[in-house]
Amino acid sequence: MKPLDENVTWVDFKLLEDFMTDVFKGLGVPEDEAKICSDILITADKHGIDSHGVSRLKPIYYDRINLGIQNPISKFEIIKEGPTTAVVDGHDGMGKVISKKAMDLAIEKAKKYGLGMVAVRNSTHYGIAGYYPLMAIEEGMIGITGTNARPSIAPTFGVQNMLGTNPLTFGMPTDEEFPFIIDCSTAVTQRGKIEVYARVNKDVPEGWVIGDDGKAKTDSNQILEDLVAGTAALVPLGGMGEETSGYKGYGYATVVEILSAALQDGSFLHDLSGVDEDGNRVPYRLGHFFIAIDTNAFLGEDIFKKVAGNIVRELRASKKAPGQDRIYTAWEKEYLEWQYRKDKGVPINKSIADELIQVRDELGLDNYKFPFED
Repeated sequence: MKPLDENVTWVDFKLLEDFMTDVFKGLGVPEDEAKICSDILITADKHGIDSHGVSRLKPIYYDRINLGIQNPISKFEIIKEGPTTAVVDGHDGMGKVISKKAMDLAIEKAKKYGLGMVAVRNSTHYGIAGYYPLMAIEEGMIGITGTNARPSIAPTFGVQNMLGTNPLTFGMPTDEEFPFIIDCSTAVTQRGKIEVYARVNKDVPEGWVIGDDGKAKTDSNQILEDLVAGTAALVPLGGMGEETSGYKGYGYATVVEILSAALQDGSFLHDLSGVDEDGNRVPYRLGHFFIAIDTNAFLGEDIFKKVAGNIVRELRASKKAPGQDRIYTAWEKEYLEWQYRKDKGVPINKSIADELIQVRDELGLDNYKFPFED
């Protein structure tokens, strides 16, 4: 898949991963946790999910830690626990660290009892949701996760941004070279995708965003401002209204909101906006949930993988629409993107390059020189 901006420099994965680790360390994140954060970010870039990779290093993590609304030291406090469940308070720490530990805990419980679920409150942005089901898949398990987020989506028949983009993500092992993972927003798109368009000054397609006047918006830079101001909202998956079943996306976004807040007595809706009543920046206090299901608690990992593999193979082999030569299943394109990128690296455009140089210089990481500087 070609990057949206064709004027890019391809940068080695290890160089960027090492750099991000040192950036996080420079911000006060312990080394082992810094490596977790950079691994999750680079995993997004490896699979072509550029909206959630290195492009978010500065605006989502570097800036928020410097603003004092995200703690570089992550306190993982289990406030209630049972054989198959746990509730965790993240104390506004690094969402990636908190979430990896939460999924590790869910997997540990699933190994003992067949199923584990962990609910998290007071966390922060946790990166690509698909990372956590991948952890379960590596253990032969089914992985499920969801997270709420700052208000973005308007309810059906509404124009006010109320719900986050709230991904509901499932991952399942197969007997193929890649698993089945459906990792997507419950809106027609997500903020990160609009940020990608804004970085190259391109309009987003009509139908992604609605203004508070009920009309479509396409100016990506203006949309990002309007989302913060509350004068624009993302359209729920399926579109606005009921004709194209937008109520389904609205409904699933609400499912994620409830599971990300009600089990753990966490924040929700506009309490996740990141600003207080006086307009001051405050922690986002996001909620997440993680589920691991051991296939060996049913008829076994081998049977599950074989049947799952047969299902996706039959789907891809089905009759194709005129003019189409291929049908894909979820995570196949991400796998193919990794095959394409593994020897090329991450596509870095000028906007991201400028941010990386700024962060490097501010932290005094003078041992790093990037190919886009030549």
